[in-house]
Amino acid sequence: MLPPQEAYHDASMRNPRAVGVLWAIFTICLSIISVVVFTQPYWVGDSLRSPHAGHFGLFHHCVGDGSSSRELACHGSVTDFGSIPSGAFKAAAFFVGVSTLLILTCIGCFALFFFCNTATVYKTCAWMQLLCAVCLVLGCGIFPNGWDAEVVRDMCGEDTGRYALGGCSVRWAYILAIIGILNALILAFLAFVLGNRQSDFLQEEVKADNKGEELREELWVKNVPSCGVSLVSFIRCG
Repeated sequence: MLPPQEAYHDASMRNPRAVGVLWAIFTICLSIISVVVFTQPYWVGDSLRSPHAGHFGLFHHCVGDGSSSRELACHGSVTDFGSIPSGAFKAAAFFVGVSTLLILTCIGCFALFFFCNTATVYKTCAWMQLLCAVCLVLGCGIFPNGWDAEVVRDMCGEDTGRYALGGCSVRWAYILAIIGILNALILAFLAFVLGNRQSDFLQEEVKADNKGEELREELWVKNVPSCGVSLVSFIRCG
């Protein structure tokens, strides 16, 4: 059985590792959410009160012509910002795209755990996740500012304006983006905690090593005179 102090140290080392694994798994989940939110055109969409069928995303939108066939004409591309119908949509697409890039870069930083200090990697990822959350907040806040665009008013009705959807409704991608903000903030906080915890463990190990060296030196100093006296006594007796 391990001594109580060693058992406590062993348990305290295992717990952060388990939490770190969960943090990594949820970071990967956040990256999937970010990619889906950025690419899917379901931020807002039609409802029963909408004059036309359709749905809008950050850079891609599909709007019907009002016929009974409900066929949608889709426009917009991430590689062609000129096809995005509103400056607010362009800004929102930029910020959400940056947040997606940040969280994917954070996952790439997982490889640094094999080469760099663990606490440094955690804190680097924490700052990336915090910036990811900030960019998502900006994207979600700016996006409704573009609801007064002509194509949105055609789909949602004349009552549509900035931060007022008229006959349309918020779709699942917008809600998922808000969930992503909360997820990123929680993961950033957790990464900061794990980074500080690893720094504390490193300092404790350094102190323990220093104490071990001091004890060895003290024992050596104490034993040297006694050995010398014993050797002299042995020679005299001989």
